[in-house]
Amino acid sequence: MANPADVAANKAARQEFSKRNLDTTRADIRVTHGVCYIRGSIGVMRGGPQDVRSELELIAKVLRTRPGIKDVVIDCTMRS
Repeated sequence: MANPADVAANKAARQEFSKRNLDTTRADIRVTHGVCYIRGSIGVMRGGPQDVRSELELIAKVLRTRPGIKDVVIDCTMRS
């Protein structure tokens, strides 16, 4: 059974990506035991940011301040 805190943190992580117009259709974003794992491939949607790497670093910084997320692991490729 899924931990309710991880489920809420997972929803918060996905919302943060959608706010910034990043394409996560080829990515796996998952929170397990308070650690947010970002795997796969992250791209930019139309009108989104030009630098994917800096946006990912900003998202990681924001997510570390959210309740239920202790750390963020980024293991993905970035498409522009």
